[in-house]
Amino acid sequence: MSVDTLIAERLLALRQSQGLSLAALAERSGVSKAMISRIERAQASATAALLGRLAAGLGVPLVHLLADAPAAPQRLRRRAEQPVWRDPALGYRRRQVSEPDATTGLQLVELQLPRAAEVHYPPWQGRPYRQRLWLLAGALRIDYGEEHFELAEGDCLDFGVDRPLCFRALGRTGCRYLLVISND
Repeated sequence: MSVDTLIAERLLALRQSQGLSLAALAERSGVSKAMISRIERAQASATAALLGRLAAGLGVPLVHLLADAPAAPQRLRRRAEQPVWRDPALGYRRRQVSEPDATTGLQLVELQLPRAAEVHYPPWQGRPYRQRLWLLAGALRIDYGEEHFELAEGDCLDFGVDRPLCFRALGRTGCRYLLVISND
């Protein structure tokens, strides 16, 4: 199954499970009804920013749009078993290192932003969650609402998804970071 088909199925299922019409999700996410419909029919590839807006409008973590329902927990998850999604416009890469834990929502996600890439996310609807970002390589600027943080390799930042977010790769090489996400 292609990534676009998986995203299409997950988006439609999540929208319908919440009883949302295309118009309602469009209003909540700021994404047009036409674009939502095209994504749900796998006729368009969504960017990271667009998926973030849809996830925020649905009030779910981004992983819910990128993966099937989690299987039984695994103690060992090899790199080859970790799904990778690539933004068709930016080249942004997202590796789902671990599935969300059923109780805590704890999950690990590795991200790579190419040089000068910038990704914006609106505040999440519903119950926001917490994230800790550990910058593994490069430099990164994070705008968290009105707060601004410039991170260097090895820095760690704790923040939520309750405010608008912007991630900007700084420097000439882009950056790579690990997100630890939790419902707590």
